[in-house]
Amino acid sequence: MNNTANYEFTIIVPVFNEEDNISRLERTLAAYLPESLRKACVLFVDDGSKDNSLAEIKDACSRNKDFFFISFEKNAGLSAAIKAGFDHACSPLVGYIDADLQTTPEDFNLLLEDIDEYSMVTGIRASRKDTAFKRFQSRFANGFRRMMTHDGALDTGCPLKVLHLEVARRIPMFKGMHRFFPALVLLQDGGSYKQVPVRHFPRMAGESKYHLWNRLWGPLADCFAYRWMKPRYLNFKVREENL
Repeated sequence: MNNTANYEFTIIVPVFNEEDNISRLERTLAAYLPESLRKACVLFVDDGSKDNSLAEIKDACSRNKDFFFISFEKNAGLSAAIKAGFDHACSPLVGYIDADLQTTPEDFNLLLEDIDEYSMVTGIRASRKDTAFKRFQSRFANGFRRMMTHDGALDTGCPLKVLHLEVARRIPMFKGMHRFFPALVLLQDGGSYKQVPVRHFPRMAGESKYHLWNRLWGPLADCFAYRWMKPRYLNFKVREENL
């Protein structure tokens, strides 16, 4: 049996070359789990790290009964890591947080308060602790995405989200599609989401995986992929079955 089936909420943590952050991640997540509004576990997804991240993750899992992991053969990207988490989790709720801890798992409770009323609850990074240039790139990309998708989302790059598992598994996933979760959730019949302000912190260790191309130009191109996908998205409900 999949161990995550014993929990109400699985926190997915995509990891790529974050060996300097794993110890702090372990402490922070272990401290949060007893305080979670839903019985929660952690699922690390090692995205083919080339440093010592996987060994650190295995050590953390050996010390914490509510920690689990999966590991890719090679690097596949953030969207793939999130999808793998969705595919392997068996709890009714799933969420994810970046390994850099620029957001805090404590704020999952802010999202969990409203998740029963929505398909997804997503954070908005308040008082962002990034450089002015990064904030400009994010504002520009978010503005262009809203114009193209009409999803109304203010900060799709916020790495703090909670979704119902059945909603998460119905999201069509391609590279870069993690930035379009609000729009993709709204495509689902009856899909809805709420935005909640969460805290944001400077990166304390490791290096950012984002640069001008994957922060700005790549997402702009992905908007056209979404526009192509939108009228082709499949919605259906089974009326009867005899399985």
